[in-house]
Amino acid sequence: MATKESDEIAGEPSSRKSDSYSADQIKVLEGLDAVRKRPAMYIGSTGPDGLHHLVYEVVDNSVDEHMAGFGEAIEVTVHIDGSVTVVDNGRGIPTGMHPTQKKSAAEVALTVLHAGGKFEQGAYTVSGGLHGVGISVVNALSEWLELEIWQDGQVFEQRYERGKPGAPLKDTGKTKRRGTKVRFKPDGQIFETLEFSFDVLAQRLRELAFLNKGLSIALKDERKEPAKEQTFLYKGGIVSFVEHLNEAKTPLHKPIYVNVEKEKMILEVALQYNDSYAENLFSFANNINTKEGGTHLVGFKAALTRTINNYANANDLLKKETESLTGDDVREGLTAVVSVKVRNPQFEGQTKAKLGNSEVKGVVEAAVNEALGTYFEENPPVARKIIGKAIDAARAREAARKAKDLIRRKSALDGGSLPGKLADCSEKDPSVSELYIVEGDSAGGSAKQGRDRKFQAILPLKGKILNVEKARFDKMLTSDEIRTLIMALGTGIGRKREESDKADKDTFDIAKARYHKIILMTDADVDGSHIRTLLLTFFFRQMPELLERGYVYIAQPPLFKVKKGKAERYLKDEGALNEHLADLAVEDVELYLEGAQGFVTGRRLLPILKKMIAFETLLARLNKKSHEAAMLRAFVDEPGLDRDLLKNQETLVQVVANVKRALALIFPKLAPTLDILQDEEHQSNRVSCRLQASGIAHALEVTHELVGSADFRELQKLAPSAIGLGRLPYRLKSKGQEQQLHSTADLVKTILDLGKQGLSIQRYKGLGEMNPEQLWETTMNPEVRTLLKVKLEDMTGVDEIFTILMGDEVEPRRNFIQAHALEVRNLDV
Repeated sequence: MATKESDEIAGEPSSRKSDSYSADQIKVLEGLDAVRKRPAMYIGSTGPDGLHHLVYEVVDNSVDEHMAGFGEAIEVTVHIDGSVTVVDNGRGIPTGMHPTQKKSAAEVALTVLHAGGKFEQGAYTVSGGLHGVGISVVNALSEWLELEIWQDGQVFEQRYERGKPGAPLKDTGKTKRRGTKVRFKPDGQIFETLEFSFDVLAQRLRELAFLNKGLSIALKDERKEPAKEQTFLYKGGIVSFVEHLNEAKTPLHKPIYVNVEKEKMILEVALQYNDSYAENLFSFANNINTKEGGTHLVGFKAALTRTINNYANANDLLKKETESLTGDDVREGLTAVVSVKVRNPQFEGQTKAKLGNSEVKGVVEAAVNEALGTYFEENPPVARKIIGKAIDAARAREAARKAKDLIRRKSALDGGSLPGKLADCSEKDPSVSELYIVEGDSAGGSAKQGRDRKFQAILPLKGKILNVEKARFDKMLTSDEIRTLIMALGTGIGRKREESDKADKDTFDIAKARYHKIILMTDADVDGSHIRTLLLTFFFRQMPELLERGYVYIAQPPLFKVKKGKAERYLKDEGALNEHLADLAVEDVELYLEGAQGFVTGRRLLPILKKMIAFETLLARLNKKSHEAAMLRAFVDEPGLDRDLLKNQETLVQVVANVKRALALIFPKLAPTLDILQDEEHQSNRVSCRLQASGIAHALEVTHELVGSADFRELQKLAPSAIGLGRLPYRLKSKGQEQQLHSTADLVKTILDLGKQGLSIQRYKGLGEMNPEQLWETTMNPEVRTLLKVKLEDMTGVDEIFTILMGDEVEPRRNFIQAHALEVRNLDV
C-alpha cells in the first residue's frame, strides 16, 4: 500500500500543493542578495577557506595596483573584534560619479558584481586574484564594511551594513596621503567560523610578496598578546625567497634564475642546492599556489633530472654502481620555486591546486634544460658538487632499501607483528582508534593502567628520538625508537616516488594507518617540549600526510592543581585558574552596582566580574603603560564617544570635563592637561591628554582613528559605565567591611585575591605525578580532555621553523631565540 508521500512523488498532487507554477513565482535576487543567498558559489565555502578568501580578495586589489606600477606597501591587520583592515598606498579606488550608475565609482565597485578595472585593457594589463569575484562579494558577506579613500588631497569615507550603503560616499577632509583603506567584519549569519588564522594569512601574503618584487606586505594580529607581526618584502622576487628558505641551511652555490617570456606566458624559476637532505619545491600559476603541482612542475622535474644525468654522463662522473640518477636523487637538498603566468590558465579541481595547461610543460622543460645546461658548463665546480650530492643520495637510497629489507624480514613493516612496547587497543577500526605516544616508561605505565583498552593504545618512548632534521633517510631507519614508531603506526615510511620505488610496498600509505588519532603526551617542561618537537619534526619530514589529514594531536595535561581542604581540582591554564578564582570569590564579596541600585553578590556578580577581567586584559594589550591606560580608561567610560561626537564641539567640551574629573580621582596629586585640537584631515577634533609623573611625560591622543577602531568600541562595551558600575569610586564589601577602589584593575585584583584565600595552588609539570585515575580524568577521558590538533597552515613558515630550531646552523637559532624571548610563557627554570 502506497503512502501519501509516495503518491506525491509518483505525480499525484496533494491538497496542500498549488497547481500553478507562474511567472510571479520566479524570484529575482537584486544586487548582492544573490551572494548572500549562495555564498559558496562565489567564495568556495562558508568555512575557514571562504572566510580567509575575503581577505585575499581585498589584498588582491592592492596587489593589482602594485603590478600596475602604483603603491609598494600593503598593511593587513586582524583586530580583537575579528574585523580586518587592509591599507595600501596605491591610487585609491576611483571616487568620481559613474556615468551610467549615477553613484560614485567606489560605491559601484562595492555593490555591483563583476564591476572593476580588470575588464578593460587600459586599467590593468595583468591582474592577480584567486577567483576575481571582487570586493563587492566581501561587502555582501560582511556584517559591516568601512571604506576610506585618500585621493587628490581629499579624504572620502563610506560605511556599509551587510552590503547596503548607509549614505553616499562623502568628502570628509583633507590629506597628503594616497591609497585605500578597507575595514570589514565577516558576517556571523553567513560563516560557520569567524576565527582568522594568522598562519593561513601569512602563507598567502608571503607568497604574494615574493611573487611581486619590491612589494612590502605587513601582517599584524592584535588578538595576540603581545601583538604578532610579520613583514614580507623580497626585493629579488623568487630569488630572494629561495635565499630566505635556505637562510638556516648551508647553500652549495648562488641561486640559479631562469626567466622566459613567451607571447602568452611568463616563466620564472629560481633554484639553489643546500647541504640538507630534504627537497623544498614550490610551484605557482598566476600567483596561485599549485600545491598539487601540474604541467609546470612536471616540466621542471623532467628537465632537472635529464640535464644532471646528461652532464654526469658526458663528464664521466657516475660511479660504476650507479647507472643513472633518479628524480629523488637529484632533488635531495634542492630548494626551488617555479612560477608561471598564463593568459588563460586551466586548473584541475575546485581548489585550483594543479595546473593543467599542456603547452606549459614543454616551455618549462626547454627553458630549464637550456639555462641549467649553460650554468653547468660555465660553473663546473658547482656542477660536480651537485652531482656528487646526488650520487651520495643514490647510495643512501640503496642503504635505505637494505634497511627496509632487514625490517621486513623481522615482519615489522608489513604488519606481521607489533613492537613489544606497544599496548594495543582491541578496536580494529582506525577511525575510532587512538594512539598515545607517551614520554617515558613511568608515565607510559600510568597511561596503560588508566586508559580505555577498547580504543586507546599506548606507546611509551624511552628518551629522545633521533633528530631527523640532521639525519639522512638510511641513518633514520637504524634508530630503534624510530623503527618502533613506524611499526606501531603501520603506514610504512617514505614519500610516494615518481620515478623509483613504485613497487616498494613499504612506501608510505596513509590507508594503512592503524590509528586516526595520534596523540603526543609529554610533560609540561623543557624535556617534554623537546621530545614533542622531535616527534613533530619526524612527522613533518617523513609522514606529512598524517599532519595534512589532521591525525596528529597534542594532549593538554592540566597546568595547575588547586586544593582547598580535601577537595582537589585540576585546571588547564591561567584562564581557567582565574575563572575558578572568580567563581569562589563572588560568593564572599558584594559589589555596588549603580544600575541595580544596590549591592550584588554570587551568580549575579559573576558575569560583571568576567567583563571587568576582559576589560582590563584588553586595556593592557592596547596600552602597556599604566598612566596612558588610566587616561584611556577614563575616555572609554564616557558613553557615546564616537567619531560624530568628536565633530560636535559643544558636546565634546562636556565629555572632556567629565574625563578631567575622573582623572583627578585617579591621579589626585597630579594635574592632567586636556586640550581640544582641530583635525583637518577628517574635518573633526582630537583631544590631547598629558600629565607629568615622576619627571616623565605621559600623553594620549584621542583621535578620529582611535574612537572609530574596533578595539575602542570593544572597550566601550566592557567599560564600567556600560556594565553598571557607575562613577568612581567603586564600592566593595567583604566580611562586612566596605572599601572604595578607583579603578576596575584594583577591583579585579582585590576580588581575585579574596578568592585565593585558603587555597593551595600548585603549578603542575610532570605526567608522572598523577596516578592512573587522575591521568584518565584530566588528560585521556574523551568527555573532559582537551586536545590540540596539529594543522599545516603555513608550509613555508613551518619548514623555516623546523630548519631553524632543529637544523645544524647555530646562528639562525640564536637569532630566533633573541627575537622571541619576550614572548615566552611558563618558562621552566
